Amino acid sequence: MFQHLFAEMNEMLREIIIDYPTAEGARREELLCKYNLLRRLSDDVMDEWLAFAEKMSDFNQGTDLTLEMEEEPPQREAPELSMESFARGQGYYKLLMYPQCIEQFKTVITRYPESLSGRLYLAMSFLHQGEGEAAWVHLEHMVTLVRNRKLKAMVYNAMGCIRASQERFTEARELFSLSLQHDPSLPEPNVNLEVCRSKGGELQYGSQLVSLL
Repeated sequence: MFQHLFAEMNEMLREIIIDYPTAEGARREELLCKYNLLRRLSDDVMDEWLAFAEKMSDFNQGTDLTLEMEEEPPQREAPELSMESFARGQGYYKLLMYPQCIEQFKTVITRYPESLSGRLYLAMSFLHQGEGEAAWVHLEHMVTLVRNRKLKAMVYNAMGCIRASQERFTEARELFSLSLQHDPSLPEPNVNLEVCRSKGGELQYGSQLVSLL
């Protein structure tokens, strides 16, 4: 039910991102008004969502709900997911407001430094900002925590992309090889190895990694 709203907000934000750097006079003022409107709207959406989530949580705690599959033990929810900063950060990421997203998730990992999802949001936001070294810090931290081989492969691939974009091709090739060792079926590392060999082409960070956000 929110797809249309977010589609409109994203389209407005894209217009601002493209036009604002060269806008002047009345056009610049118009874009500023639109940006302020987006900020107010995103804050309102986050506030309403947090109030709704709190009511859901209260209901779950006060009601004896029977699970359909009782043989499977309930999964423990990551504690950082209940933080207001986490919810706001997710909202900012969806709105392509990466600097604001970064500020929110810095708060998250200050409290929960081993949060994989928090680190991933930070890494991807820094990549969107063109700050490869800042993204590297969080991906490198993630790779020490990840146990799932497929996820570890995706993280190594993203780290390889950062080094390749810096033309540190020897390091990049090592990272892409590590990625393939953990998951030979992952397609992106082979494409990226070819980019390293030819020193040209488009690096692929991995749609599967992005889909985790």
